[in-house]
Amino acid sequence: MTQAPLGGLADSPQDLPYWVALHRVHRLGSVRFGLLERSFATMADAWRASEGDLIEAGLDTRTAREVARTRQEIDPDAEIERLVTAGVTALPRNGAAYPSRLREIDDAPPVLYVRGRWAPEDEWSVAVVGTRRATAYGRQATAELARGLAANGVTVVSGLARGVDTIAHRTSLDSRGRTVAVLANGLDTIYPPENRKLADEIAERGAVVADYPLGTKPRADFFPRRNRILSGLTLGTLVVEGDYQSGAMITAKFAGEQNREVFAVPGSIFSPQSRGPLGLIRDGATPVTSANDILEALNLTMIGAQLDFGRAAPPGSDEERRLMSVLTREPVHIDEVARRAGLAAAVASGTLALLELKGLVRDVGGHQFARVREDGAGYAAGPPDGTDQ
Repeated sequence: MTQAPLGGLADSPQDLPYWVALHRVHRLGSVRFGLLERSFATMADAWRASEGDLIEAGLDTRTAREVARTRQEIDPDAEIERLVTAGVTALPRNGAAYPSRLREIDDAPPVLYVRGRWAPEDEWSVAVVGTRRATAYGRQATAELARGLAANGVTVVSGLARGVDTIAHRTSLDSRGRTVAVLANGLDTIYPPENRKLADEIAERGAVVADYPLGTKPRADFFPRRNRILSGLTLGTLVVEGDYQSGAMITAKFAGEQNREVFAVPGSIFSPQSRGPLGLIRDGATPVTSANDILEALNLTMIGAQLDFGRAAPPGSDEERRLMSVLTREPVHIDEVARRAGLAAAVASGTLALLELKGLVRDVGGHQFARVREDGAGYAAGPPDGTDQ
C-alpha cells in the first residue's frame, strides 16, 4: 500500500473517475473517504486495493467487502461519461476547484456535483433559509433581503424548497445576481418538481449542487444532511421564518457548529413561524432588518454597488402617484389599496401591475401589496382621505 503524499491540493483528471466510483459505495462517507485519502497516493490505488489493504487503511470488514463488490458492478470511466451527458461536473475534495469554505467543515463531502458553475465570487455568499409555509411578512422579508444581497454582489444560497427558498432564488435571479441551489438528491432529479424551470435558470446563472451521485432520489433523512452544505458553503446563514423544529433551524445549528455567522429576521411573538428566528436572536444571533445588517456584520459592504431600488423608474401617472402615496412597507389587500387611493378596482389592479414591473411595489401574496422601499421624499399626490401613511 502506497502512502498518500502530504501537502496541498491536487488536481488529477485521471484520478477523478475513481473518486466518483468510490463515492457510489454507500458505506463510504466523509470519514471513511478520509481514511482512503490518507492511506493511498491516489483514489485509483484505493479502487484497486485488496480487501486486506482496505482494512489496513482503517475500513471495517463490511465496508471493505462493499468496495470490492461495487467495483465489480461499476465502470469508473462510464460514471464520468454519465456525468458529462447530464451536464454535471464532479469536484473532488482534494481539487482546487472545490469550494474552499466547504472544505473547512468537519464532514466535507468527498465529492460535490455541480450543474452550472461554482464561481470564485460565490465564496462571498449567504444562505437564506426558512419555512415552506411562509407568511405574507416572510415572503416580503425574503424578497427584500435577497434583493439587497444580490444588489451588493453577494451570492444567495438556498435549498430550492417551496416557500422561502424559492423566493430567495427567484428574487436573486430577477435582481441579476448569482444564486446557488443545494439539493438533497442527485442532480438528475429536481425536487419539488414544480421548480424544474427555476433549477434550469439557476444553473444558467449560478449553480445547482449536491453531494449525492446521479440517480439518488430524495429521502426525508437526506435533507438535514443537505443543510450542512448550505451553511458550510457560506459566510453566514439567515433564517427568515420557521418553527423550532424546522429545517431552517437545523441549518442555523450547523452554521453555529461550523463557526459561521447566524442571522434571523425578527417577527411577531404570536406567529409560530417566528418562533425559530426569535429563539435564535435570544441565543445570540444577529437580528436583521435590512441587507445592510448582514453586509456590515460580514464586512461585505464594499463588494458591490448597492442599487437604490424604487428610484430608477419613478411613478409617472396620477394613478401611480396616488397608489404610491397610500402604500407602505406593510402589506395591504388590493381592495383596501383601491379604496384608499379612490380608484376603481380594475384601474388599481392594472396600475399596481405596472408599478410592480417598475420595481416600486411587490405582490406579497394573497392579493396584498407593499412598497419595495420607503423613499425620503413623498409623492405629489397625497392620500385622498387625508390619512398619514
